[in-house]
Parts: sequence; structure tokens; C-alpha cells
Amino acid sequence: MGVMCTWESEKTEMEAFCRKLVVAAGKDDEGGRNHHLVSSYYEDGDEKGTLLCVTSGVSYVGLALVNHLLQLGYSLRITVQNPEEMEKVKEIEKTAEGKLEAIMAKLTDIDGLEKAFQGCRGVFHTSAFTDPAGLSGYTKSMAEIEVRVAENVMEACARTPSIKRCVFTSSLAACVWQDTAQSDLTPVINHGSWSSESLCIEKKLWYALGKMRAEKAAWRIANERGLKLTTICPALITGPQFFHRNPTATIAYLKGGQEMYSLGLLATVDVTKLAEAHASVLKAMNSNASGRYICFDKVIDSQTGAENLAKEIGMPKEKICGETSNSSVQRFELSNEKLCRLMSRPLRCYSEYQMK
Repeated sequence: MGVMCTWESEKTEMEAFCRKLVVAAGKDDEGGRNHHLVSSYYEDGDEKGTLLCVTSGVSYVGLALVNHLLQLGYSLRITVQNPEEMEKVKEIEKTAEGKLEAIMAKLTDIDGLEKAFQGCRGVFHTSAFTDPAGLSGYTKSMAEIEVRVAENVMEACARTPSIKRCVFTSSLAACVWQDTAQSDLTPVINHGSWSSESLCIEKKLWYALGKMRAEKAAWRIANERGLKLTTICPALITGPQFFHRNPTATIAYLKGGQEMYSLGLLATVDVTKLAEAHASVLKAMNSNASGRYICFDKVIDSQTGAENLAKEIGMPKEKICGETSNSSVQRFELSNEKLCRLMSRPLRCYSEYQMK
């Protein structure tokens, strides 16, 4: 009976989450500067029905991406890690009208990934990990695993002749941690920015270190093997039940949250908008999309914004913004201008970050 109750609870949560994803996009919370990402117009064409693969397809980001891609008319294959995840997929398959299949493929198994990628035209690697202990958020060993997994995914893509494009989910944490002792720092954090590896090690920011090293490993292999790659660096991912369904990444991202807040670098992105960004970038790779894209739609730069975020997570606001108000001169500005240009309709930019 206990197992049945657990499964029924999971089933109910999955169905509720899928429903919330449909209506979640476009809602704005108070207390932050909004930088709206507007998805580009999709015309009917050779993209419709194209077979794509999404790794970790039942993760928080993976599920939102799968839902969005199915709405756009793509056919999907998703990788899952265990029988429990395979059971969850059955709930999605009911509404997928035969356009979704799941394959058991561990991210540590290159051969398994290669089999999963066969026949697919593109791959989304969503980089979803959980802490086995369920406590620490993200450990140093997980950072090391993340790099190996990135190498495996990229190698499997390179070995698969049908794969033409790969979109790799990194993190804004791979960009924002700058060594402020350096005299030549630029005040703008954008797609050209990389976190300082030595600073991440010194502060034990394992999530930032893992994301940065994994992304760099992906770029190294893509360049060596001639694979067409783009990476998306999202801010703290929010949305329906985000802390409940994505606790590891949330806790890990917010390590150092007070410092990010004080420097103007704490930002969020709704998971549905992040899914739209992934789809937009993949489609644009047929023409001019390339390189890295920073993805956020709100900067948390006020007490109200910090309070709202803390309330959603269930932690004291002081864990995010400290004891005092954020009245100091901020050293950095975040720019998602490159992604906003790509996602805007032709001849009209709906959201372009304006520097102060």
C-alpha cells in the first residue's frame, strides 16, 4: 500500500506540474527588474516532426523542454536513468500522440548514449543531477561527474552521424564569479564572461565550478570533433514548484547568494521561458545562432524581490540579501542582449537589456 500511495502521489504531482507549465509562462513576480524573453515565430517547415533527443527528460528543466517541444510539433526521444523515471514518462506519453519515446541510457555510458542518439537530428543536454545524500545540494564529486558526463554526451554526439546540432544547458553560475581583485574587470557580465576557476575553488562553489568545467569540456570536444554546439547559461531556474522539484540545483545555485545579490548578479528565469529559449536557439542554429547565450528574465536587486524569492524557497530572506538593504553601488550588470535579439520577432526587439 505504501508503494501505491507513493506512486499515486508522484502521478498526481506530475499531472499538476504539466498543467502548470502550460499557464506559467509570462507571469511576473514583484520585486525584480524584468527582462522579458519573447520566443521567435515558428513557421511550418522541415523542423516540424524532426526527431530530437533530450537527456534527463523527466528532470525539472527536461520536462518543461519536452512539453514545449511537443507543442511545437517535434518528435522526441528522451533518456532516463532508471525504471522509476521510465514510469514517470508514461504519464507524459498519454498526451504525446506517439511523438515521444523514452530510452534507458545512463549519462555515464557513452555507448548507451550513442544508441539513444541514433536517428536524432539534434540533442539537448539538460545536465540534471541530484545529490545522492539529499543534503549538501551539490558536492565537489558531483562537479567532477558533471564534467565526465559532458564529455560523454559530446563524444556520443560526435560519433552519431545523424546529429547536426547540440544545445548544452550550462549555468549563469559559470559566468558570474569574477575575481574582483583583478584591475581589468569589465562591469558587464555577458556571453563572453567566464567564472574564475581559482575563485570557485577558494569559495567552494562546486556548482559553479562543475558547470564551468563541464561547459568548457563540451566546447573543447565540439571544436575538436567539428560538432555544431551552442550553450545556454540560465540564471536560478524558477517556476511551478521549483524548489520542491529541483532542490539540488536551487540550493547549490544560491551558495554565495548574498554576494551575488550585493553585486547585482542574482537573477532568475522561469522554466517555461528557458524551454522557449532552448527551442529558439536550436532552430536558429540552422542560420546564425552560435556560441553562448545568457538566459534570465529578472534581476533580484531589492528587498522585496529577495523576500519573494526566499518565501518561495522557504528560507529566511537574510540568506539571500543579508542583514542590510542593497544600497551600495553595484559593480556589475548582467546582459542577456544576445539571446533577446535572437528570440525577438523580425524587425522588433521585445526585450533588450538597457545598461545604466
